[in-house]
Amino acid sequence: MPGALDGIRVLDLSRVLAGPWASQTLADLGAEVIKVERPGNGDDTRGWGPPYAKNADGKDTGEAAYYLSANRGKKSLTVDMTTDEGQQIIRDLAVKSDVVIENFKVGGLAKYGLDYASLKAVNDRLVYCSITGFGQDGPYAKRAGYDFMIQAMGGLMSLTGAPDHEPGGQPMKVGVAVADIFTGLYATIGILAALRHRDESGLGQYIDLALLDVQTAILANQAMNYLTTGNAPGRLGNAHPNIVPYEAFPTADGYIILAVGNDSQFASFCKVAGLDGVADDARFGTNRARVANRTDLVPMVRRAMVMKTTDEWIDILETANVPCGPINTLDRVFDNPQVKHRGTVKYLDHPLAGKVPTVSNPLKMSQTPIAGETAPPILGQHSEELLREIGGLSDDQIARLRAAGVI
Repeated sequence: MPGALDGIRVLDLSRVLAGPWASQTLADLGAEVIKVERPGNGDDTRGWGPPYAKNADGKDTGEAAYYLSANRGKKSLTVDMTTDEGQQIIRDLAVKSDVVIENFKVGGLAKYGLDYASLKAVNDRLVYCSITGFGQDGPYAKRAGYDFMIQAMGGLMSLTGAPDHEPGGQPMKVGVAVADIFTGLYATIGILAALRHRDESGLGQYIDLALLDVQTAILANQAMNYLTTGNAPGRLGNAHPNIVPYEAFPTADGYIILAVGNDSQFASFCKVAGLDGVADDARFGTNRARVANRTDLVPMVRRAMVMKTTDEWIDILETANVPCGPINTLDRVFDNPQVKHRGTVKYLDHPLAGKVPTVSNPLKMSQTPIAGETAPPILGQHSEELLREIGGLSDDQIARLRAAGVI
C-alpha cells in the first residue's frame, strides 16, 4: 500500500540529527528521500561509535548505532558539493525534487549555488527547509548550535535536575537530544504544511527553523508559569511544579512514579495507601492546596510508599485507578508486553549486518500505514542508481565522476 507521501521526493543535505530525523519521518510516511553525503566520510554520525551494528559473525560493521537511529528508509548518494560538477548534480536533482532539507551555517550553501534563492530559480515549487542553531537572522545567527548548549540556553536545563540544596543538585540535560528531535518534528510539520499550500498555490516556500526557537517553544507550561508571574521556575528534581503528588517515590525495593492528576485520584490513593483522613484535610483536598502544602504532604506519601515493593504498589494502584508506573531501564522497556504488542522494534535487511534493529515510527494510520521500511543505507549505496535513473547520466559519465572523486 502506498504511503501518505508516495510520489514526494526529498533531497536531504542535512547531517547529524535534527535534519535527518525530519527526513526519516518523511521517508516513513512514504517519501523518497535522497541522502546526499560527502564521499569517503558521509554523515558525521556514521563514525559516532561505539557501539556499531554487528554482522552474523559478531564483528563491527562500522555502521554506528547513532547513524542507524536517524536514517531509516533513505537512499545514499555521495557527492562532493565543493566541485562544480557536484553542485550541478545537486541542482539537477533539486529540479526533480519537492523538498530540500539542509542544516549548514547561515549562508553556507550560497557559495555553492545551493541556497534557496538559487534553487528556487530552477524550481519554484520547491519547499526548502533550513535548520540552524539560532535562525537566519538576529545577533546569534552566525553561531553554531548544538543540542546540549541549546538545552542550556533555552532554559530546559534550568528546569531539569535536583535543586541545589539536595545531594547532587545541579542543572542537568535530558538523556536524549530533545532539542534536535523536536526540531526534526517541527521541520516535518512545517514541510507538510508547505506541501499542502503548494498543492493549492503551485508555489513552494522557505522554512527557517532554529533549535533555540524550538527549545523555547517546547517549554510549554513552564514558559507560561514564568510569563504569567514573572518568576522563573527552578529545578524540582522529579516533582511537578503544578501537580502534587506527581513525582518519583522510593519503595521497599526501588522507585515508582506516582502521577496523581486530579482530586478523585488523590482520594483513591489515600484510601489504598493507608492515609486515612488526608484527602479530607483542607490542606490537601484540592490540587491547589496540595501544591501550596507540598512540603507537608510529600513526606507523608514517602513514608507510606516505602512500606511495599514497586510491583506490589503497581498492582494496588492500578486496581484503584491511580496512575503509576515503574522506572524501566531500556532492557525492560523493550521487553514490556505493551511495547512488544505495538510492534515497536523491527529488524530490517542490511547489506553488511544482515539485519539491523530499528525503533519503528509510532504513527498508526488506517489508510496509509507505515510500511516498507528499509535499513539506513551504507555510504553511497544508491549513487549509481540515482544518477542513472533520476540524473539521467550514462555509465561512462558516472565512471568518470567516480574517478574524479566527485561521487
